[in-house]
Amino acid sequence: MAVTLYGDKRVSDDRPTVQVTAVTWPGDDEPAGKPAGPGGSWWRRSRLLLAGGLTAAVLAGVAGAGAYAYAGDVPRGTTVLGAELGGRSRDEAARELRAELERRAGTLNAPLTVLVGEQKAEINPADVGLAIDVDATVAAAAEAEAHPVSRLLGSRTVDPVVTVDADRLDAALRKVMGRQGREMTMPAIIFTGTTPKPVYPKPALSLDRERSAQVVTEGWLAGGPVTVPLVEKAPATSTEEVDRLVEELAKPAVAAPVTLTTDKGPVTIPPAAIARGLRFSADDAGKLTPRVDVKRLRAALGDKLAAIESAPRDATMTIAGGKPKVVPGRSGQQLDSAALGRDLLAVLPKADGRTISGQLKPAEPELTEEKLGTLGIKERVSTFTTQFPGGLSSPRSQNIIQAAKDVDGTVVKPGETFSLNGHTGERGYDQGYQDAPVIVGGKLVPGVGGGVSQFTTTLFNASYYAGLQDVEHKPHSFYFSRYPAVIESTIFWPDLDFKFRNNTPHGVLIDTSYTSSTITVSIWSTKIYDSVKTEYGPRRNITTPKTVHLEPGPKCISAVGSNGFSQDAFRVITKDGKVVKREKFSWTYDAEPRFVCGPEPS
Repeated sequence: MAVTLYGDKRVSDDRPTVQVTAVTWPGDDEPAGKPAGPGGSWWRRSRLLLAGGLTAAVLAGVAGAGAYAYAGDVPRGTTVLGAELGGRSRDEAARELRAELERRAGTLNAPLTVLVGEQKAEINPADVGLAIDVDATVAAAAEAEAHPVSRLLGSRTVDPVVTVDADRLDAALRKVMGRQGREMTMPAIIFTGTTPKPVYPKPALSLDRERSAQVVTEGWLAGGPVTVPLVEKAPATSTEEVDRLVEELAKPAVAAPVTLTTDKGPVTIPPAAIARGLRFSADDAGKLTPRVDVKRLRAALGDKLAAIESAPRDATMTIAGGKPKVVPGRSGQQLDSAALGRDLLAVLPKADGRTISGQLKPAEPELTEEKLGTLGIKERVSTFTTQFPGGLSSPRSQNIIQAAKDVDGTVVKPGETFSLNGHTGERGYDQGYQDAPVIVGGKLVPGVGGGVSQFTTTLFNASYYAGLQDVEHKPHSFYFSRYPAVIESTIFWPDLDFKFRNNTPHGVLIDTSYTSSTITVSIWSTKIYDSVKTEYGPRRNITTPKTVHLEPGPKCISAVGSNGFSQDAFRVITKDGKVVKREKFSWTYDAEPRFVCGPEPS
């Protein structure tokens, strides 16, 4: 009998063969009457029969041991979490493992203690999808390495296959992390006039989604607290690379003008216009890439380009008589934007040969009257107003109004993301912005564009109550009573932006208006929700301000101070009489110090 291993049912040609000699009895092949004995036929027959019996017994024993060792789908001696699965079929092993999990349910479902940085909290395994995949675990047990002897005499332990919802786990751990981490500081090069200034990158300190899932799944069954590491992630562009771009591109770019030749005559592009058009943009990984923003370059050149080209004008909308009205666009003739940006970027690092040629081409508006008419912009779906002090003459008020003018009439198509920084660009003196108080380093200081955060908050609320998707916003570090708590946003070029996505099938029109003390933003589109409301949780973790004395002078701005607190706000969206979305927004405000411009009393 041939015994095959590991389920091989083929008969091998090199299996051991037992040869048997023919047995002869008296009268067959020897003379009768010869005495039986060691040399006789009876003795030979006895030996042959004994040998054949022993061989059969050995073969039967091997066959029985093989059948025992290879019974079932899971190798004998295999355990998972202490449950013996060996020698069983896959279905039997799965039932046994599920029974073991039922016995351990109290332990497996108990809250898991996690440590993130200096914060400790408990999370429920079910809330983050922590579970044991029974079928995958049984499959792993069935494939466990086990040679023949080990199958008979050995044992092995197979780790269970643990699953987790990485997204839900990441969200839960970020709540535990709180404000311990830090955002990545993206590299940038910005121009103040014609002087390039580097913004050096700094690594983020945060959770790594995949690493967190690995640590938690490995530590869950151990029973003790699980330490989830905060991981540093550096931007793709280093400080040295930023310095190299400054020396090799940004500085030489504005060292001399560039001559643009066209069929209608030459145009001189001065360093100030180059500085406006040359952008250094970082992607999500922090890789800094130079490019020429031809739209900004055109605006900087102004009348110089107007003499040789006519810009196309998009169809727009205006609100007349309480209804949106389409204003037709028009065709134009412009320099090839792609070629102009490419050719200009190529000569900017050079000291000589700073001449490029441009070709005029027909230019059509991106948004035609016909396209605009199909976007479904027909009614006001939300509006929001905030009040500002100081009247229209104050620099802060002027900054608010300037931002409103920059954004007024903007159409955001379905699926598009609106970026306030991307729309206005850098807000400087040349763009009509003035010095006004801004928060830097936890205190109010003069800064160009101060007050634009109020417009940002107003626009954020208008998009929020229109039910549009929040992509990026950050509340102020201090609470200001003129804004709704939590549902507000600051902005700062280039690091802090406000973005929303038009997640509806209709176009969105941003309409702005103002009085001597208010700024209003309305969103026009097609209404798809019954209502959008905010429900607040109670304020908690109240902190009181401290008094800080500052050196008096023109840069010192006093403040009365305000309490700090944490609070949750819930955006509740209803449609067809049912709540279809409930989004949580949370923020913790620092206590704003009471700043006094003067020495501390002795």
